[in-house]
Amino acid sequence: MAEEKRTPKVSIIIPVYNAEKAVRRCVDSVLDQEYTDFELLLMDDGSKDGSPAILDEYAEKDERVRVVHKENSGVSATRNMALDMARGDWIQFLDADDWITKDATKLFVRTAEENDADMVIADFYRVVGENTSRKGDIWTSRVITREEYGSFMMKNPADYYYGVLWNKLFRRDILEEYGLRMDKSLHWCEDFIFNMEYVLHTERIAVLPVPVYYYVKTEGSLVQQGMNVQGIVDMKLNVINYYNDFYRRLYDEEEYRRRRPEIMKFLVAYAGDDGANPILPSTKKLGQELVPVEVRGGLLTNVFTDHYYTGKVLDRYLDAAAMQAGLELSDVKLVQYLAWSGERKTMREALDFTGLSHAAVILSLQKLVLKKLARYSLNTEELYLNAELTEQADEVLQRIRESEEDYLRLRYGITAEEEKDRFREAQETQVSALRKRLE
Repeated sequence: MAEEKRTPKVSIIIPVYNAEKAVRRCVDSVLDQEYTDFELLLMDDGSKDGSPAILDEYAEKDERVRVVHKENSGVSATRNMALDMARGDWIQFLDADDWITKDATKLFVRTAEENDADMVIADFYRVVGENTSRKGDIWTSRVITREEYGSFMMKNPADYYYGVLWNKLFRRDILEEYGLRMDKSLHWCEDFIFNMEYVLHTERIAVLPVPVYYYVKTEGSLVQQGMNVQGIVDMKLNVINYYNDFYRRLYDEEEYRRRRPEIMKFLVAYAGDDGANPILPSTKKLGQELVPVEVRGGLLTNVFTDHYYTGKVLDRYLDAAAMQAGLELSDVKLVQYLAWSGERKTMREALDFTGLSHAAVILSLQKLVLKKLARYSLNTEELYLNAELTEQADEVLQRIRESEEDYLRLRYGITAEEEKDRFREAQETQVSALRKRLE
């Protein structure tokens, strides 16, 4: 009897239709990410190009990949078939033209489990040519209720942030308990309607203020999809009715009546994020949205190059931790210094530890104080740094510890607590020896 495969933690679903030009980038981003406990469902919706053969290649190379070839029935029916097949505790969606960051699924699952969440919603990158801009709408990292989610969405309902599937993580048991699937009769905003129906069955929604997805808008308008004017009008009215019904079910009658004028402001102009203007300072060149690192193929490999790449990898992990806390990478480095340095802190040591300028350290300290993560006063005569972290900084310190664990897992394959403890003991011995040399 064949051994039954272990149930994966996450089922990742990608519908594919004539996507041979982009699908490799998409699939590679899933298979090459840090998180590995998933199954990948590649759903070929009757493609007429080279996509089917490409998908089969991946299935032959990686046992986590499951490929289905089916007659063309549309993206909603295709996703529904994948949901029927899915075995994971969590469901994650991608579109074949897009791709994810290397820490996407890891951050999704970690956020969901840490917060006992029913859904996670994350920021994303909007890609226009060679430029990216970060997109998000709920600027908090705390857990919110479905009523709070509805209030946030009411302010900007046409934003892709709320309407799409791919910046969210869903619990499969909720989908199955309430029989939630895509409406196959819709050709527009079907994702938005699915999301609204799902939210009505949630209690805890975790916000992940870290961009984990690269979205490239490629689909055409409804007219380009072959719908006539009357069909478009009927479709939009249908979505407006769904939207109105969502709030009727979300709020009690009194709250619904009170907020109805605000609810009725909804004009379906899907979606509100279409511009990633390369002139705006928030827009970056594609590839520069991450902590940059120059990867070279030179022959020189020694302790110095090891130190270089170690620092760059840690910076990337810390960058995600910083975004979750609403901070910059420089701020998190200063938090590290304040946590490490004990009672005797000096400005010179802070500059050496963080690699920041004097002005940057002062600015970061001011930000930490404003966020109630630290308190400080500067002794200008002796240049001592009278600063300390507050209890509110514990969450940031937890993110830093997670970054350390991610690094240990990547570099040494260390996962068990006992292994981590042994490594830290050895590390402390090495650091102690180095410290004595510097005294």
